[in-house]
Amino acid sequence: MATSTDTEHRDHHHDDHRNHNHHHYGRPALPRPQQQHHYAYKTVAKKQRSSSAGGKKKSTGNRRRRLTHVLAGIVLGLFFGYTFGGSYGRFRLYAGCGGGGSDDSRPGMLRPLQPLQQSSQAHDEDNSGARPVAGHAGGAGGPPESLLFVGVMTANRYLATRAAAVHGTWARRVPGRVMFYSSETSVLPPGAADLPLVRLPTVDDSYPPQKKSFLMLQHMWDNYGGAYEWFMRADDDVYVRPDRLAALLRSVDSRKPVFIGQAGRGNQEEFGLLSLEYDENFCMGGPGVIMSRETLARVVPHIKHCLKNLFTTHEDVELGRCVQKYAGVSCTWSYEMQTILYHNSSGRDAFTGNLKQKEVHRAITLHPVKQHTHMYRIHNYMKGLELQEIHQKKILLHRDVRSMIDQLNSAHPRPSIEFRLTGDSKQLFASRPGSPNYLGDPDLLGLPPGLNKYRPRKVADVIKWDFISKAWYSDTDANPRRRIDSYTKEGLDDVVREVMDLINKFSKQRGRVIDFKEIFYGYQRVNPLFGVDYMLDMLLMYKKYRGKKMTVPVRRHAYLQQQFTGYEVREVLDGSEVKHVTQQQDVEAYDNDDDDTAGSPSRDIADNGMVRVQDVPPAKRRPDGRAKTVHFVLPLFNRLATFARFVDNYESVCLANDERVTLTVVPFGQATADGAVATVTQLAGRHPNARLTVLPDPGVPFARAAALHAGAVHAAGRPPDDLLFFVDVDMLWTAATLDRVRLNTVRGRTAYFPIVYSEYDPVVVYGRAEGSPNHFLVNQDTGYWRQYGFGIVSAYATDLAAAGGLNTSIRGWGNEDVDLYEKFVRSRTAASVFRAADPDLVHVYHPVECDAGLPEPKARMCANTRFETYGNVDQFANIIYRNRDAVYDFAAGRLRNGSTAAVARPPQMQPASVSSAPRPRV
Repeated sequence: MATSTDTEHRDHHHDDHRNHNHHHYGRPALPRPQQQHHYAYKTVAKKQRSSSAGGKKKSTGNRRRRLTHVLAGIVLGLFFGYTFGGSYGRFRLYAGCGGGGSDDSRPGMLRPLQPLQQSSQAHDEDNSGARPVAGHAGGAGGPPESLLFVGVMTANRYLATRAAAVHGTWARRVPGRVMFYSSETSVLPPGAADLPLVRLPTVDDSYPPQKKSFLMLQHMWDNYGGAYEWFMRADDDVYVRPDRLAALLRSVDSRKPVFIGQAGRGNQEEFGLLSLEYDENFCMGGPGVIMSRETLARVVPHIKHCLKNLFTTHEDVELGRCVQKYAGVSCTWSYEMQTILYHNSSGRDAFTGNLKQKEVHRAITLHPVKQHTHMYRIHNYMKGLELQEIHQKKILLHRDVRSMIDQLNSAHPRPSIEFRLTGDSKQLFASRPGSPNYLGDPDLLGLPPGLNKYRPRKVADVIKWDFISKAWYSDTDANPRRRIDSYTKEGLDDVVREVMDLINKFSKQRGRVIDFKEIFYGYQRVNPLFGVDYMLDMLLMYKKYRGKKMTVPVRRHAYLQQQFTGYEVREVLDGSEVKHVTQQQDVEAYDNDDDDTAGSPSRDIADNGMVRVQDVPPAKRRPDGRAKTVHFVLPLFNRLATFARFVDNYESVCLANDERVTLTVVPFGQATADGAVATVTQLAGRHPNARLTVLPDPGVPFARAAALHAGAVHAAGRPPDDLLFFVDVDMLWTAATLDRVRLNTVRGRTAYFPIVYSEYDPVVVYGRAEGSPNHFLVNQDTGYWRQYGFGIVSAYATDLAAAGGLNTSIRGWGNEDVDLYEKFVRSRTAASVFRAADPDLVHVYHPVECDAGLPEPKARMCANTRFETYGNVDQFANIIYRNRDAVYDFAAGRLRNGSTAAVARPPQMQPASVSSAPRPRV
């Protein structure tokens, strides 16, 4: 009720204090003047029925005279219109009732329905009243729409924040015009020159804002009253979904007096203090108030009188009183308005959390959005919902097309992509994958929903189902029974919400509603070609409120499929999209290519319906894509043989390909420093232009955080040449890793923490100790992804400093990487974290040795890391099975010996050999 243009504490107090509880919903009785008129009409009708036959003859004569007068009036009107108007095309359509409050109109006069261009011109020429700034705020391009005019009440101190957020989001999509109304001393902020601002004369930004609200309605009618069907009064902290609002307004007759909003009578503390009659209410201002043209026309002539007779300090209460008195209508008595015009009572915390709520999805307006940055967040979320609806319509159209093609192809079957309506017509799906005009694969997207779209040809191709109950059960995971992941829970919630919306789509007509309670159990699988399949057993609550009322718990099985809609690839560099060729060149390239066998790999991927990472064509590099210098920072303690392997990989990948890189080695220990200098000197002799540095021994015990800090200070150049890449001596990489480092690390936006692939013990995997024959063979038998490893990171030095830098007080093994990762996650000023698996960044196996002097938490972390590097569960199960007799003997010995079992050692076992061929990279 209190507008957002007022001070924050007043705004917050009135929005949350009075809008929380509303009473006395229901259809009000007729007002007393209407009742008296109603009874008078009955009395007159009774007298007419009791009149004599002579009266009937007199009534017949009156009807003849009236008909004659009407015909004469029509003839005279046509004559004068043709004589003075010039042509029939100049006739104006008159609609509405009442004056506009202007000098040339009086209450009760009809006003012409002017086109938008004329009203805009009149508005621009009006220099005596309110002073508009800037221009149209509606949609761009095409003829202007005349459905809705929105007046947003704001204040000078909110122009740069809330008003700018509204103008940059939903206001641009309103089917009509949006204007912002503020005090006469308001000034447009920098960067908002196109904000359509109206400075209301004699109006300030003080509280209460009754004068601002009523004079805004006066200005709306005077300048736009004949151009729009509906008029909305809104605050600058409300989000509106224009598409749904337009659908609602087009279903209501704007020629009638209508007053739409969330009805209220005040809370319990204010009940009886708002000077409202027993049958009166008001539309609360926060979620928005909508009037038809007829309502506004009846109210505007009496605005001055309403301003002089205020009973409360609540602007929306006084507006409702004025509308009730002079338009003869009250706010809509509908419980549905509580959900579609939604007010959240959380105050400043409203809509700052999870938006995947049924209240948010059902609403037309959301109020209040006190933090203007969340206005953009809500807008992006709503656009995502609209995109989902478009994808769903696309799927339905593909199914219709596929069904018709199957019927027309029944005589001469052919692939859908070759279908022609007639023999000499063009193919319906002429455009090929990758073309802007490509419609999609009808054979893939057009299949009707079902769980048997994919038919495996052998047992190994069968897609397994995961079981869902209170936990998640899967035989493909190392932990068969685990808690339901957050992303899986979110997907289930989305599916359940859509199912319930589908079930309740026609609930209102049937007088019932069905609520979701819980999922008893279910099954889920991911089909890479078609989508995600679900089989759910749900507990629902059936509530019937029409006729014989009842509430009954019911169970329902749902068989669902969330279908995939194809993939899109968008390449960005430092936040800007990379375009290699123009759109026209793309179109010409595909339209002129008639050879189906010669095409890009991406076309083959689309035709096959499956994206394979190993077949994706390498991204074309922009000339400045390799311009970023990557500064390698390497801490080193002993491990000189491993360092030699690192240097060989650095030379073959970076120096041999003229990559823009530098290497800074931070050794600990004089022997390590001497060995590193010798190796780097040999490398410098082969590549004189290489930028290689070995820092002197700091003379302190090894500490990785201190080493990275010293290397970063030495290696980083001035911005923008300050891209740091922290690595370990056990890492191997390819040129693709450097490309990902450059693309995924964006100054001020993202710090890249790649998920590296770590090798298992080669004795367990290959049965030999010489190491892996192919370090870049990535599958579940040769290694694992280090999901909780954060030691490898690339970030700009400026972002590293903004996050708080490395904690150089951490000594010994581990924890410095987790500390840095948490700093980036928690910091609001530093870049955000980007995590992704990098199949070309491999941690080569080496035995993990844990220092006996480590503290208990670090010792446990080290031990867990050592256990993970041995092998996977299947490999150890095979080892135990092959040596089961020795295991049984060892277990029996422990049971017999009792106390000595603690010092007994397990028997030596032979590792399992790799019997199957390596799996392809994924």
